[in-house]
Amino acid sequence: MEKHPIKIFTGTATNYLTQKIVHHFGVDLGKTSVERFSDGEFEPRFDDSVRGCDVYIVQSTFAPSDNFLELLLMIDAAKRASAWQVNAVIPYFGFARQDRKSKSRVSIGAKLMANLLSAAGVDRVITMDLHAGQIQGFFDVPVDHLYASSIFVPYLRNLHVPDLLIAAPDMGGTKRAKAYAKFLDADIAICHKTRTAANVVDSMEIIGNVEGKNVIIVDDMIDTAGTITMAADLVMGKGAKSVRAIATHAVCSGPAFERINNSAIDELIITDTIYHKEIPEKIKILSCAEFLADSIKKVYENDSISSNFIVIE
Repeated sequence: MEKHPIKIFTGTATNYLTQKIVHHFGVDLGKTSVERFSDGEFEPRFDDSVRGCDVYIVQSTFAPSDNFLELLLMIDAAKRASAWQVNAVIPYFGFARQDRKSKSRVSIGAKLMANLLSAAGVDRVITMDLHAGQIQGFFDVPVDHLYASSIFVPYLRNLHVPDLLIAAPDMGGTKRAKAYAKFLDADIAICHKTRTAANVVDSMEIIGNVEGKNVIIVDDMIDTAGTITMAADLVMGKGAKSVRAIATHAVCSGPAFERINNSAIDELIITDTIYHKEIPEKIKILSCAEFLADSIKKVYENDSISSNFIVIE
């Protein structure tokens, strides 16, 4: 069967990453422009023809509202320009923390975002390390859920850290921590936290023995860094020899960088799903561009994307 030509475009927020993706993929970045009006309204436009093309639009939705709306408008524009298929590549999926009604009279934001993407006409979604895996079920189109463990595990193995222990910063991360511990043949500990409000951790306790261990705390995202820095300080106070942390999505809002600098964390390892102009020296960035490019290529060529990825589930 004859393939439809592929074209990869970027949203405004993720140009830095898409440039690297197309370099690894071996194609030119599709041309787009955005007209902005004085009242804040904006209108994305494809400056290349997409008729009959297999279109991939890369856009993380951190600072989520405008970036999500731009993605929706680009999907709609591609469908109206007669693209054969429109694929949304969302390295960081915003609103993923709103995956259920955690209290009365609130929305399920992640489901609403899925509905909006479907209404815009998306044919497939490619994303990475969703905050809640069940969000895949919110879609009625294929969702390729990638795992940054394929990036982190080789890096951690190459560190050759002795007396390794993997820690979950909260009970929700237990499954992820157990999977990393299995791949790295390490012990495991779990931090249990209580919150007084969103982004505010009241107290934390640790389940497991971290004394004499080199601890790696694993999480999917860091927002204000309150949880992960409290966990790092806690394990060091319990006799750990060192503490590192890994997180796929470095939202790092508010006091996050200051907290990381002042914490017991020796090294924080993240990916570049979210852009920051400046980061502290403690932070090591591993690019996910080659990983995403390979995933896009496998989807385009109808190959299995699970065959060579480390799956954390």
